[in-house]
Amino acid sequence: MGFFDRIGNLWKGFISLWVSDMETRNPEAVYESAIEERIKKHRELKKAVSGIVYLRNKLSTELESKERELKEVNVQIPIAIEEGEDEAALVLIQKKDELTGQIDHLRMELEKVAGQAEDAKQGLIAFQGEIAKLKREKESMLAKKANAEARISIQSSLDGLSTDADIKALDNVREHIGKLQAEADVGSEVENDSLDAKLARIKAKAGDASSRSQLAEYKKQMAARKAASQAQAAGAAPKKTM
Repeated sequence: MGFFDRIGNLWKGFISLWVSDMETRNPEAVYESAIEERIKKHRELKKAVSGIVYLRNKLSTELESKERELKEVNVQIPIAIEEGEDEAALVLIQKKDELTGQIDHLRMELEKVAGQAEDAKQGLIAFQGEIAKLKREKESMLAKKANAEARISIQSSLDGLSTDADIKALDNVREHIGKLQAEADVGSEVENDSLDAKLARIKAKAGDASSRSQLAEYKKQMAARKAASQAQAAGAAPKKTM
């Protein structure tokens, strides 16, 4: 390999790497280019398919015309024979044979072209489906790219944070919350040990004792009234005679 060939290969390598780098940096542009290229080919394929369909339709129309003409000739031949027009009958018979051969040929051609047209249409539909699939792939891959970039960005941010600083910050927050809780507990304990709190408890106990004493008195009075009522009822009851 000569010097200039090696230089040429090296330059091609640089170009290839540069293009590859540009493609990875611009995936959306790569997808758009691929989609546009397929759409262009789809238009070309559609034009080719339309040519085959046109030929099929043309053969079909010609076949129908020949079949109608043959039908008319078949009707005319018996009439010519009945009227003694042998020459006309011979011409009609020859025409019938020609039409029969043409119809057989047109049918074979039409069958072949119709098959080609159907295959071409199916290919066109499949190609259109490939374009739609590529569009969906583009959306999916770009979404994956955005998600991956976001995750990498978050990971990079987390990697940049100091673990010791995080732990220290958490310890400071925990200590602050603990002090607030202790301050609230101290206030509650002081309030419970105050003179007012003690007097309130004594008053509550005294009120409870007074209530219990009144309840006992009520029960005693009710029991006395019940006993008196029962004694009175027993004295007023008549005595049985022996």
